[in-house]
Order: sequence, then C-alpha cells, then structure tokens
Amino acid sequence: MQTSDIFQGTGRRKRAVARVKLTLGQGVITVNKKTVDDYFPRASWVQIVRQPLDVTQSLSRFNVDVKCEGGGVSGQAGAVRHGIARALLEMDESLREPLRRNGLLTRDPREKESKKYGRKRARKRFQFSKR
Repeated sequence: MQTSDIFQGTGRRKRAVARVKLTLGQGVITVNKKTVDDYFPRASWVQIVRQPLDVTQSLSRFNVDVKCEGGGVSGQAGAVRHGIARALLEMDESLREPLRRNGLLTRDPREKESKKYGRKRARKRFQFSKR
C-alpha cells in the first residue's frame, strides 16, 4: 500500500466510509476536493478530524487527502478521524500507544437499528387502543 511516501488508511463510522491518503507536506487537509473548513462547517467537526494529528504533534507535517461517502456529516467526521489515525499508524508503528490511549484506533460499533415489520421504526409501536 505504500508507494513513495503515501500512507493510506480507511476509516468507518455509522454508515460513512473515508479513504485517507497522507503525504508529507504543510498540513493541508482536503475532503472531497474541498478544504476541511468548507466541508465541515461546524468547528467541533473540524476538531474531531484534526484530533489524531494533534495527539501525535504532526499537524503541520502532513497533507491529508480524503474521499468520503455515505452517512451524514457527523459520521463522516468520525470516519475521517479513524482513517487518519490508521494512516498515521501505517507510517509509524510507535504512534500506536498515544493513538490507542486517546481511543482513536477503535472503530465505533454503534449502527442504526433496522426497522421491524408491524412497527413505525425499530422500536416505536403504533398507539394502543383498548376499545
């Protein structure tokens, strides 16, 4: 997977999938050919995306190129975070400890529960009528 200093990682969260490429550079993060601030308008989402780079003190060392699909904006932000952490781990195995300590390598397993037949949603029932 490693060709001429390109490190790749795949991140997932909810229904979102993010394919991340890390290259040596000035710290530019692009998501689907937009800057990270344009793609994620909320500051908390940008903070989530930058978390693995902050933990490893490598925010200005790498350019990050991300292709994101599926899910919503929040899920995509979590997927990008997971993908960046995996790509950093591929680059340098010694970063496993700080990334693991901050919970950045763990894939969040929470998914939407599927709808059941005879119900409105997964658990919501129709109003009960005694008579």
